[in-house]
Amino acid sequence: MSNEPGLVRCLTRCTIKPYPNISKQTQPAHQQERKQQKPHHIQKQQSYHLTPWDLSLISAHSIQFGLLYAKLPSSLSVSSVDNVGDQYHSSPGAFVDQLKHSLSQTLPHFLPLSGRFVTNKHDDPPSSSISIECSDENNSFQGVEFIVAAAPITLNDILSPRLIPPTVRSFLTLHGDGAMLMVNHDGHTTPLLSVQVTELVDGYFIGCSINHAVVDGTSFWHFFNAWAEICREKKNADEFISRPPILDRWFLNDYQKQVDNVEQDNHAIINLPFSHSDEFISRYPPPPLVEKIFHISAQSMSQLQEQANNECGTVKISKFQALTALIWRSLTRARGLHPEQETSCGICINDRDRLHPPLSENYFGCYITVEMVKTKAGELLRQNLGSTALGLHEVIADHTDENIRSWLNDWKKEPKIINLGSNYDNSSMLVGGSPRFNPYGCDFGWGKPLAVLSGWPYKFSGNVWTNPGKAGGGSVDLEICLSPEAMSALESDDEFMGATSTHHEKIL
Repeated sequence: MSNEPGLVRCLTRCTIKPYPNISKQTQPAHQQERKQQKPHHIQKQQSYHLTPWDLSLISAHSIQFGLLYAKLPSSLSVSSVDNVGDQYHSSPGAFVDQLKHSLSQTLPHFLPLSGRFVTNKHDDPPSSSISIECSDENNSFQGVEFIVAAAPITLNDILSPRLIPPTVRSFLTLHGDGAMLMVNHDGHTTPLLSVQVTELVDGYFIGCSINHAVVDGTSFWHFFNAWAEICREKKNADEFISRPPILDRWFLNDYQKQVDNVEQDNHAIINLPFSHSDEFISRYPPPPLVEKIFHISAQSMSQLQEQANNECGTVKISKFQALTALIWRSLTRARGLHPEQETSCGICINDRDRLHPPLSENYFGCYITVEMVKTKAGELLRQNLGSTALGLHEVIADHTDENIRSWLNDWKKEPKIINLGSNYDNSSMLVGGSPRFNPYGCDFGWGKPLAVLSGWPYKFSGNVWTNPGKAGGGSVDLEICLSPEAMSALESDDEFMGATSTHHEKIL
């Protein structure tokens, strides 16, 4: 089998729009979530202002994840293959039609995904504000991109412990000339959601690319699971889903109160003090890196937590904090940092449950901030695992409602836009994703996925994605990006490899 990305053939490309016949969705009382979960007409609001959380990521990349499935019976094939010359012919069947129809039925619940960004410029003072507009000048929903593709690759080519072919990157949309320079701000002209379904020799890959200024990981998997639920149970757009999203974006006004009606409150409009997007947009071409997936068993996770707490004489350290401490120490050794060189560990934190009162996990949008912990490499490695984990615990525990509100107020006065190229280097590390997400719950009606794979975004040295392990029970899969030299050293690190096993790897 060749590893050329060009082997992925695009068969069809179309636009899917929200299903039009929507009625009011009124939840049963036992399913209501505080006063935030209000009955509403799904199509009522078609304009959504971006929050400081959203806007801080406007120069970053989209979120790209996809799920691998075993092949369906031939009667439900997405396409057929002519063995003569390896020609692919479109033959839409029940499988792809069902995915398209259920996606259309899902979009009314997640209406912002069907829109585009619109910038409104202001002259006095020079500034601009960005919103999501779900309909165009003709009052028609703009929709999402849906691609059907095919590739002569087997499940074993992907799931085996050997190198995953670079072709896998083409299973997720926005891949092509210049795609790796795209940022969330490009959602002014490109779909906020793109779906690609790729037929393999004996399986399928369903990939989603969603603008990160519209969703965080919590909302990404909320949408993916809801789509699978609607497809699996063949629900209509106006039927109840198990977790209806809350689309109203959450802001603070000048009096530190929640803004309940964003349509009528000017505090919901965040002005950026820039006259042109070139002042805050930076495009980051990822360097050559090695990405490898390591598996941490549930037993190893418990052992790490027990070790960290015992070394500090406490019970406060969580499994995730102990794991993050292990990775940070191991990457610092693998990179061979000078003892006096500063190293940093960034942790993406979901702010929903840290606000007071807390926001529902069903709040749809981007509600994450990054807490950074910094120290010198020598000091980090002189500590034991528990001391490092305890330091991380203290920083995370201090991420409170008061600090979040302070961050929001400071941001409104002086916006800080994250630029990946300038914020991350060979001494930094960023942990994203969460073992609490539920990718393996995405059963579209033909079984659970076999694997979770990410796309090209956020491939900088020291990026670490955490996903639940397929085995469940508290196991975790880590996607780690490093230079080839640092990855080789990491694989020779006794402390790290003693807690992990190699799942599979891919060269970027």
